[in-house]
Amino acid sequence: MTAVPARAADGAPAREAGRAPAVPGGHAPAWVLKDTGKSTVRFRGLAAVDRNTAWAAGSLGTVLRTADGGRTWRDVSPPGAAELQFRDIEAFDARRAVALAIGEGEASRVYRTDDGGATWKESFRNTDARAFYDCMTFFDRRHGLAMSDPVDGRFRILSTSDGGRSWKVLPDGGMPPALEGEAGFAASGQCLVSAGSRDVWLATGGGARARVLHSSDRGRTWKAADAPIPAGDPARGVFALAFRDRAHGLAVGGDYRPDQASPRPAATTGDAGRTWRTAAAPPPAYRSGVAWLPHSRTAALAVGPTGTDLTTDAGRTWRTVDTGSYDTVDCVPDGACWAAGEQGRVARLER
Repeated sequence: MTAVPARAADGAPAREAGRAPAVPGGHAPAWVLKDTGKSTVRFRGLAAVDRNTAWAAGSLGTVLRTADGGRTWRDVSPPGAAELQFRDIEAFDARRAVALAIGEGEASRVYRTDDGGATWKESFRNTDARAFYDCMTFFDRRHGLAMSDPVDGRFRILSTSDGGRSWKVLPDGGMPPALEGEAGFAASGQCLVSAGSRDVWLATGGGARARVLHSSDRGRTWKAADAPIPAGDPARGVFALAFRDRAHGLAVGGDYRPDQASPRPAATTGDAGRTWRTAAAPPPAYRSGVAWLPHSRTAALAVGPTGTDLTTDAGRTWRTVDTGSYDTVDCVPDGACWAAGEQGRVARLER
């Protein structure tokens, strides 16, 4: 997003981990911080591979990788990237990953590594001053998309079919017009998410209404639906999405400003995003990241600067289970969940 939200939240104060969440099955895991040694960096990009391996991407052009569960971290930042803001990273395994830097014009770039970050190749640099890329997602190891704030009145979509080694702008004829002031939030790498081989969703804010756009053909045509999350201001909207399959999804967001209330910062869908319903008992404040717990049809976590919330009924009700500050969260099939945020904070859910 070209306006303030994705950057202004960087000044939020850090908070230490609080209570431990309880999840189905009687377990009571808790976030355990993993020392990254990067207290000046805010990590809004996060890609969990498994319990041992994760990538974190953030401010000051920083990319880190761990292969031992967060006990040690390797700084694998692309050379010459210190002025860039990495806000999304997608990892295929411990060696292959794609990172997105955000910003106006040439500040928006994509890098790919095939050797664990020892070397990187810049595979895309935005040359349109009107574009501002926010998020990306992959359907599989080859096919993926990245999204930009509207250009000429429509969101712009980049596509790759070779794992992020090259990109092309898709035609915008199938994209509905953007609302006045509408854009995406580069807050957690979750404003563009996919499920399965063809379905993808795009979260918006900044306009008169918060919306979620859905494509079932890998980004060529889209349909928009209103989401019942605070809107009507550049600081409000849907910040993150998570889908456990092509039908069932969660949306979180609100107003990122700490002095503004977010009375309805979460919603659910059961029809692929055609309609959205407000959570009956939503999180108490703005949330910027959300993820389904592995192998669960009902449990998910939402994170933000003021805490972590847990749902065990597929997003209908939420309760705060931790007071640590995190911007993004990612869970993987082996049961691991990771979170990342300000002041170099990266944590893993420990059982």
